[in-house]
Amino acid sequence: MNRTLSVVRLQLVNKQTYVWVPLLVLGGAFVITLAIFAMLPVEGIVGGGAQAPMWYFLVVGVQSLTLTFPFSQALSVTRREFFLGTMLTALLASAALTVIYVLGGFLEEATDGLGTGSVFFQVPGVWAEGWAPAALAYLVMSMAFFQVGFLSATIYKRFGALVLTAGLIVVALALLVGVWLLTRTGAWGDFFGWMGGVGTLGLTLWSLPVLALLALVSYASLRRALP
Repeated sequence: MNRTLSVVRLQLVNKQTYVWVPLLVLGGAFVITLAIFAMLPVEGIVGGGAQAPMWYFLVVGVQSLTLTFPFSQALSVTRREFFLGTMLTALLASAALTVIYVLGGFLEEATDGLGTGSVFFQVPGVWAEGWAPAALAYLVMSMAFFQVGFLSATIYKRFGALVLTAGLIVVALALLVGVWLLTRTGAWGDFFGWMGGVGTLGLTLWSLPVLALLALVSYASLRRALP
């Protein structure tokens, strides 16, 4: 456990990756969105800028492996300890981001969108079932973006750019086939009806097995990855 916590400290040596850059991305998106709200003569706008830090978590996932994995091996940290410590660091950073989202949502609710009448944090679909399901959704989405970045980096380290690129193409083709099947069978209505039926909490819980699978594949690739 101590060596796992040492990996957490190793990941946080460069605080820009997990702390300052995500806060800068969120703060910049917030200020720009408020400026746009102020310039538009309408209320009730739902801004999409709050998702910007989550996309950056994909980059964090890549950097968590490429920037620190070689140092961890030089310090005789096992791959299992590195994996657990890195996941714990990502979970702590995602939890901190989730707290900001929830507090921002409460602030928006209390001030009518800081006087703009529009929404940045309290996205209707995500907050439809209350703050607790919304918080869980933000936490899982942040970890999902991180896992995708970390998995991509481990595959690159283990198999190289050719396999990584081929894998991304296969995933894109699989998604395209899914869209084609829904279109050909006219099942888009049922699909969106199912999503609306299970709600934010249901979709979040459904995504947990996928998240676990990504973590398992990442760990399997990391065990044979070269520093």
